[in-house]
Amino acid sequence: MNEQVLLAINGAVATLTLTRPKALNARGLEMGRALLARAEELQKAEGIRAVILAGAGEHFMAGGDIKEFNAILAEAPPARDRAFRELIAGLINPAVEILRGLPAPVIGKIRGACAGFGFSLLAGCDLAVAADNAYFTSGYALLGITPDGGGTWYLPRLVGMKKAMELTLLAERIGAAEAQSLGLVNRVVPAAELDEAVAALAARLAAGPALAHANAKRLLGRALGATLADQLAEEAVSFGQCSATGDFAEGVGAFIEKRKPAFKGG
Repeated sequence: MNEQVLLAINGAVATLTLTRPKALNARGLEMGRALLARAEELQKAEGIRAVILAGAGEHFMAGGDIKEFNAILAEAPPARDRAFRELIAGLINPAVEILRGLPAPVIGKIRGACAGFGFSLLAGCDLAVAADNAYFTSGYALLGITPDGGGTWYLPRLVGMKKAMELTLLAERIGAAEAQSLGLVNRVVPAAELDEAVAALAARLAAGPALAHANAKRLLGRALGATLADQLAEEAVSFGQCSATGDFAEGVGAFIEKRKPAFKGG
């Protein structure tokens, strides 16, 4: 197993951890391969109702591996073009699409640096909790390149076009409080409480109605590209599907009986 990305499953909660802490979890070719491999494993796993995406050590991810970038500079421009296109199209894009398509909500667990590809990964998470010491930057423009990992797709949807332009073109660093105000993260907690806060959120999601969460994630994900008529039709289909589950019966029963529902994921 490639150890640069680890997948751990504990009951209904899966955790993907980027594991190059000495390099601030910077993404190189090997991490790209590992991320896709672990994402494919996660895609096949059964019974997962919440996913945590985290970085080992004191940082989430500081972006691409600049040392690898420097080594590639020895190649002629056409070779550099080919190498990066193959990395991104062959490894990064499939991994990002798998994570986006997971039925379970993905929670970003952010501490320290969140830059470059890490910033794109954060943007693609369904929910995110940041430590108060986290800091964020697109960073790409500082290297003379453009975002990958879906950053240009997610950012305008999260923060609006003009703010997305500012974050991308100026590549300025922002803190956790500003990231929360922009909608990049949902919650900011003291660094010492990050593990507990994310674990509690994951447990809450894992105890929720699995099909309702999966369908809501899918509906919201398609909403900005759909017509109202199409979205209304999809909502009707989803509502009907959810109503046929035991979780719906449990939710209604719990409401009538004035107790907390005990969803079982079916």
